[in-house]
Amino acid sequence: MSGLRREPLLDGHGRRIEDVRVSVTDRCNFRCQYCMPADGLPWLRRDEILSFEEITRIVRLLVEMGVPDVRLTGGEPLVRRDVPSLVRMVAGVDGVRDLSLTTNGYLLERDADALVAAGLRRINVSIDSLQRDRFFQITRRDALPQVLRGLDAIARHPEVRPVKVNAVAIRGFTEREVIPFCDLARSTGFQVRFIEFMPLDGDRAWDRDAVLTGSELRELIAAVHPIEELPREPSSTARVFRFRDGRGEIGFVDPVSDPFCAECNRIRLTAEGALRTCLFSHHETDLREPLRSGADDDELERIVRAAVWRKELKHRVGEPGFRQPARTMSAIGG
Repeated sequence: MSGLRREPLLDGHGRRIEDVRVSVTDRCNFRCQYCMPADGLPWLRRDEILSFEEITRIVRLLVEMGVPDVRLTGGEPLVRRDVPSLVRMVAGVDGVRDLSLTTNGYLLERDADALVAAGLRRINVSIDSLQRDRFFQITRRDALPQVLRGLDAIARHPEVRPVKVNAVAIRGFTEREVIPFCDLARSTGFQVRFIEFMPLDGDRAWDRDAVLTGSELRELIAAVHPIEELPREPSSTARVFRFRDGRGEIGFVDPVSDPFCAECNRIRLTAEGALRTCLFSHHETDLREPLRSGADDDELERIVRAAVWRKELKHRVGEPGFRQPARTMSAIGG
């Protein structure tokens, strides 16, 4: 752990926070239907976004409070200039246990070597179809060949494991993708994970009926490939299964049909320095203003603790009265 230890970070429900998702930019070079409108969103100004030094300072403080797992997200993180430098800075924080990155893979071929040299050891690459025309249909970008080259580039580094491939499961679309993704997992060693469609889309078109659930996906897979569940790690978002013949793993993140809120140990930092205690929060806590106004670490700690103490018990998706947050997924950070 870090040289300076602070009291563990707990919420008001007794959950210990150990994971922070840090958005490094709200910008993205894709326009995925489940995330952003086709014509995009207004971007933050450069001076509104936290600097690498500010991000690293907050990460260091959180590590001192017992939050050792850090995931860098966007938007698309690799569209921000020189993200490998940020990876190096965060990896150098004493006490960071797990540093990972979520990317759409478009710029991964360019950055893979630099990211690994900087200290990246885990990565999630979002790919919703392995067919070029259907990939375009979802992302509104003809980019599948480039994304697959990026996936190959990062896979050449054995120190980056596991390499996870994330696919959002949408009824009427993903059913045709399931077995090809199984074949990918079985032939490459990538862990493919299906993530239920969540109400965070820019078009506000989410509907419960559009959610292709994890249990339905498992039935589709089991009809072709027998699978068996592996022990679930504490606070894991995914249920992971292995193919019974030993060739590969497949994961399911089911926040709509099987919420894992009771074990949630995550908080999020937006690109402009707002602390969010749930993906579906309607409230945020500004850390940028005190950070830039000269607050010391003890003052920042008090602000963080007060916000986390109010962390939501659960997200309430699908319950009467649920309201989709104003921010889309791209503006929150995965």
